[in-house]
Amino acid sequence: MVAFIGILMALCAMLLSPSVASADETDDGQEITDFYFAGVITFEDKPVEGVVMTIEGKGFEGETKTDAEGKWRLYVPEKAKYTLTVDEDTLPDGVIVDAAQLPEGTQPIAGTTASFEVEFGLTGTKIMNLFLGEGERVTVSFADQLFSRLVGGLNFGLLLALASMGAALIYGTTRLSNFTHGEMVTWGGLLAMVTTSFWHLPLWAGIAAAVVGGALLGWGMDAGVWRPLRRRGLGTVQLMIVSIGLSLALRYVFQYFIGGGTRQLPGASPTPIQFGPVSLSYIDMIAMGVSIVVILAVAWFLTRTRIGKATRAISDNPQLAAASGIDVDRVIRYVWILAGVLAAISGILWAYFRPGVKWDMGMQMLLLMFAAITLGGLGTAFGALVGSLIVGIAVEISTLWIPSDLKYASALVVLIVILLVRPQGLLGRKERLG
Repeated sequence: MVAFIGILMALCAMLLSPSVASADETDDGQEITDFYFAGVITFEDKPVEGVVMTIEGKGFEGETKTDAEGKWRLYVPEKAKYTLTVDEDTLPDGVIVDAAQLPEGTQPIAGTTASFEVEFGLTGTKIMNLFLGEGERVTVSFADQLFSRLVGGLNFGLLLALASMGAALIYGTTRLSNFTHGEMVTWGGLLAMVTTSFWHLPLWAGIAAAVVGGALLGWGMDAGVWRPLRRRGLGTVQLMIVSIGLSLALRYVFQYFIGGGTRQLPGASPTPIQFGPVSLSYIDMIAMGVSIVVILAVAWFLTRTRIGKATRAISDNPQLAAASGIDVDRVIRYVWILAGVLAAISGILWAYFRPGVKWDMGMQMLLLMFAAITLGGLGTAFGALVGSLIVGIAVEISTLWIPSDLKYASALVVLIVILLVRPQGLLGRKERLG
């Protein structure tokens, strides 16, 4: 357990380490691109300095503030639809953005006075001059914000659970901390993207290709790498090092073939539907429904089928399971296939949640998967489910108090607190060491 937590901390340090500043950056840290929104903010014909502006969309977030002349500029990675938000706390008291003087085609998002849907025209530049006027600001209560983030966290936790349950089953049957599981998630999103964007097939064909491809990847990895290594008697540390190297190799193979950009699946970023304080798109609702159905199917498989019961027996005691006549290698092969399928489905849902498919998108989930598995109890799929829901909700709710850039670190805080109280995890069992 101590070694596993050490690995998590090392991963955290890698993911949260500051990046080196680039020469192609603005003074406020924005990466200079060919696409940007810009404008001037004025009140009573005078520029307003220090107004904080943020923009987000397509998995991208950026921030700047107006200068002494009221000017601002926000660079974005591609031409698409974004949400532009003016931080009203940085405006003069009693002043809001005048909706009557918004640029043509720009409307405030429902229920707000400072957030707007913006998109480019024919060029890669969009000028958004904003005029302030006296008015009453629309505020969202803390309870509404909490409920909205709770639903968002549940959505994220469910898709995280799909990947985490597969990784937990692999650990339970082989004691392998599978660092390639992030790339298995990426593989699902890539297959769906290639099928729909490059081959121009319908989305259902992309989903089918991802599921079949995920199963084949799981089968191939076990048959080509892990089973031969197990038969040679390699220990868990050696196997873990191999998985780290394989993870790096697969990740950069993906980058070689698709590049470093972000590509969208069909129908990404649809207009959200408002349910009181909760804003959900139809894709969010479908994703939550699919996640629940797949999780219930996995639960039925583990509790009602012979292979599922054998999987649980191997997780409890592999030597006793083998002595009882269970073909351990055969069951492990099924576990790898199932893990590949779950990772592929999670990759498609993750591509819509981010949104977008990128060569390292699975790596962004890997730390959270390990946190969820450890939190729920190592080696148990149901523990991974519980841990994923806790991590997903904690990540989203934490943005009420901390910057969104740090929200994934909150999962580690929850992990550390619970392990201090219950070292074996929520659903794990105490074991004697030594």
